[in-house]
Amino acid sequence: MNGGDIATMPVSELSFDVENPRLVEFGLTTASTEKDVIRILWDDMDVAELTLSIAANGFFHHEPLIIAQERGKYVVIEGNRRLAAVKLLLCPELAQELKANVHAIEANAKEDLQELPTLLSTRQDAWRYLGFKHVNGPVRWSSYAKAQYIADVHRNFGVALQDIAKQIGDKRRTIQRLYRGLMVVEAAEQMGVFTREDIWGNRRFPFSHLYASLERPNIGAFLGLKVEEEESAEPVPVERKEELRQLCLWLYGSKRDGKPPVIQRQNPHVRYIDHIVGNREALAALRSGSDIDSAHTMTIPSSNLFEEALVAAKQKLEEAHGKLSSGYDSSEELLRTAGTVATLATDLYDRMERKRNGRSKSRLSEAV
Repeated sequence: MNGGDIATMPVSELSFDVENPRLVEFGLTTASTEKDVIRILWDDMDVAELTLSIAANGFFHHEPLIIAQERGKYVVIEGNRRLAAVKLLLCPELAQELKANVHAIEANAKEDLQELPTLLSTRQDAWRYLGFKHVNGPVRWSSYAKAQYIADVHRNFGVALQDIAKQIGDKRRTIQRLYRGLMVVEAAEQMGVFTREDIWGNRRFPFSHLYASLERPNIGAFLGLKVEEEESAEPVPVERKEELRQLCLWLYGSKRDGKPPVIQRQNPHVRYIDHIVGNREALAALRSGSDIDSAHTMTIPSSNLFEEALVAAKQKLEEAHGKLSSGYDSSEELLRTAGTVATLATDLYDRMERKRNGRSKSRLSEAV
């Protein structure tokens, strides 16, 4: 970012940046009002803590807002949360309307906040600083906001992804992977198989579900996904349109179709989906309506399932044994239950022993 002099500017002349990736993530557009922006910032971006700090200490003048002159306005391209905090402190009526619990400040403190320190720049000059700070630095955005910002720099300023990564100190190929994830989202929207507005019961777009999914080998093969190094704006071939629709539906559900997402937790469900799409039987089950846990069970070898069940049974028995003295009330019914458990355990052991001995005899016969 080019250096420049810090100058104070009236708050009334400063506009929020509705193109900021963090705000775009919540569906804000150029048609959104200032009130819409402040509501999102207050509800979802911890503006409350900033109002407390500014009310107590004033605005730190050594941390100016970075602004750009665009379309006849001074747009805050860095510092929207701080601008929202100041506007709420200056206008208690707005805070009350938005149900924002903001402490009242004295008249002299309000006077000090009428003008704020600013540094005039442009998006093109400021992108390295903002990218380092929010993509790979100390104040990181969400994965979607990062991806959107990377794509904006790549498209608007013609900077190669490799150069973006170099400029902001990314050594883990995060830039390329985030960009590819966003391209998959945009491809799904262009193909008409997904819209962010249709996500089931979620105001904020959980982009990380998709971003994490694309790292999985079976999911990549399922989509026919191009490698991240290609930096392709069309990472999914059109003939995999149906597969892309299904993945988006599993990840995000659909309000329009009344279908909740299959994935309830990113970990382990993204891993489960990867296993499922690599297994024909499990994939058919999921497509036909089976829940994700049942479909995933089909991908697990029976030997693993047996071992897991046996270990779980042992753990439960140990737990019951430890609670015997304080938990058993001399009930005849519980005693019979314990008898059934003992019979099952004995039968299981006998059958396992016969199977093991039979295999040993078979091997001994082969050796002879």
